[in-house]
Amino acid sequence: MFDILVYLFENYVHADACPEPAQLARKLTAAGFEEEEIADALEWLSGLRQMSDGESPSHCARPGSLRIYAQDELLRLGVECRGFLQFLENSGILDAACREMIVERALALGETEIELENLKVIVLMVLWQQDRPINGLILDELLNDADEPEDDIEAIVLH
Repeated sequence: MFDILVYLFENYVHADACPEPAQLARKLTAAGFEEEEIADALEWLSGLRQMSDGESPSHCARPGSLRIYAQDELLRLGVECRGFLQFLENSGILDAACREMIVERALALGETEIELENLKVIVLMVLWQQDRPINGLILDELLNDADEPEDDIEAIVLH
């Protein structure tokens, strides 16, 4: 499913340019994606669109406030994922409302634990859906595999 989400980001500059679900499913099939993956991605995107089109919460966390995660969120969003979200929020990339959309969409996957590389794709898709500008450095970070930075760190430490 995550390959489809990255494909959509790379092929449609804005979320509004993305075709309707039925036409999109045909295009994704023609691009070689499997039916089950397409169905999962379309369902996930539908939830994202509903959240984006919904009303803003009546109150949001103030800048600099601390987000306390529920037990289920702690189990499914490991330290690395929560730290990454905090980094993006501290950097001004995310606000509290956007962070909450990301957490909700991550939990909607139903996986026991979300991997950082998958969370990065979720962040990318939420920013894409909201038509927020994405800094080039942040874009590189979101599109790079989680293994690549570790390899760079190993190379620096070993030399």
